[in-house]
Amino acid sequence: MTASAKHLEITLETQVESVNLAEEMCLRVAEAAGFGEDDCYRIGMSVREGVINAFHYGNQERPEKKIYLALDITSEKLIIHVLDEGTGFTLADVPDPLAEENLLSTSGRGIFLMRAFMDEFEVVTGRTGGAEIVMSKKLPVPVG
Repeated sequence: MTASAKHLEITLETQVESVNLAEEMCLRVAEAAGFGEDDCYRIGMSVREGVINAFHYGNQERPEKKIYLALDITSEKLIIHVLDEGTGFTLADVPDPLAEENLLSTSGRGIFLMRAFMDEFEVVTGRTGGAEIVMSKKLPVPVG
């Protein structure tokens, strides 16, 4: 990272309230970074979905487990990491929510939204052994 890069991280409890906290924190950072209303909505929704997945699927709602949220702002983009303490998963194994047989299922919709709303999206094995979602959005070009 360059000297102008910024890093922020927080450890969240595995509880429903952490979803709103994570979203609010990321929205404030996105606004401060110059993102407009539409992009802030997309970023907020993506963080919300990522933390919900970490809470429900990753940590299986077990309160002794933690969710780790990190944000990096580089000269080019906002990068968001959501890491759980679960067993991880393979992205290819997540059902396509647009497939006819899955239209009434909720599985895979959060990942679908994160992929659609962010410029980059991937899932890697995190330092805890759980899933780490890494997603980014290019910074807006300043006007003038």
